[in-house]
Amino acid sequence: MARRLRPVELDFTATAPVRLVFTAALAAPPPAVYRSLALEVGSMPSWFTAVTSAVPTGDGAGRTVRLRGGIAFEETILAAEPDVRYAYRVDETNAPGVTAMAEEWFLSPTGKGTRLRWIMAVDGPAPLRLALRVAAPGVALSFRDAARRLDRRLTPARPPSPGSVR
Repeated sequence: MARRLRPVELDFTATAPVRLVFTAALAAPPPAVYRSLALEVGSMPSWFTAVTSAVPTGDGAGRTVRLRGGIAFEETILAAEPDVRYAYRVDETNAPGVTAMAEEWFLSPTGKGTRLRWIMAVDGPAPLRLALRVAAPGVALSFRDAARRLDRRLTPARPPSPGSVR
């Protein structure tokens, strides 16, 4: 890893200079979604294609995550509330310009499914802040794709509706 970041706590996801917030509706129930996020960390590359590897560290107290393009993060888990919330801060990264970063995933039941909300909270110099705001639509697209892939992974195939053509 290249640099140690400023340590932040859970409140940073609400107060960071740059907060990117995305939501998606999944058919899968909160326990299944939470299991994929927090317990089956190594499965992340199968549904979040920007991630090339995700490995738990420190008996589950942290993670090492690598993204396409060579960016890497060493993370510490800040909150692990089954079926409700999963959050972590980045302690070290080789991402240029980032001085502090945390992410938080919220899960809310919706009928039999889940409303998933992801917050990416970042601090850094003005050029980085601007770049992140400009990149937000691309990050949103990546998140929506990841949510669809995760939902497909967690939701068994449904038979066609009566009268539909396949």
